[in-house]
Amino acid sequence: MSATKTVILKDKTTVLIRPMASDDLEGSHAFFRALPEEERAYLRRDVAALDVVQQRLREMDEGRVQRLVAVVDGSIVADGALEIAPYGWERHVGELRLIVAPHYQGKGLGMLMAQALYDLASGAGVEELIVRMMPCQKAAVNIFRKLGFRQEAVLHDYVRDRHGAKQDLIVMRGGLEELWRQFEHYVYTLDVHRLETE
Repeated sequence: MSATKTVILKDKTTVLIRPMASDDLEGSHAFFRALPEEERAYLRRDVAALDVVQQRLREMDEGRVQRLVAVVDGSIVADGALEIAPYGWERHVGELRLIVAPHYQGKGLGMLMAQALYDLASGAGVEELIVRMMPCQKAAVNIFRKLGFRQEAVLHDYVRDRHGAKQDLIVMRGGLEELWRQFEHYVYTLDVHRLETE
């Protein structure tokens, strides 16, 4: 199944979802730099730094992670990643990461990116998906809850944000088959609501 697709958001914006490429360095850097400071503060790495963005591309080239971007008029507006352990007892588990530009939140793009990441996970033989976030990353937490992820644990004061403050870490989990069913139900509900209101 191709990871490249064109989708239409709730506001009729046309978006291209595709694998990240090596020539996305500048676009990816610009995307992360444009994020509000309060959102960047809670990301795992300082992605506003060019060398960190370069490292992310190297990890993709090395096969350690698969990355997708959503593009509107040539600009990246969302970034998603699927990371799978290459060996060991977590070979069947994938970790998802997803961030959407503020102006594109609430328009269904996060859900569509998650669907594209599910496609990657299915193609890679993944059975379980996890996400790890701080509680303050409310938009991402809400997306994954709607998608059917369930909270497995809260590790108190486990991570530090970019300001050095300790934060809790939420671990959420879902079986891929169950998540697909939840996603299809969510999309069906949206479509029914849209028909009823048109």
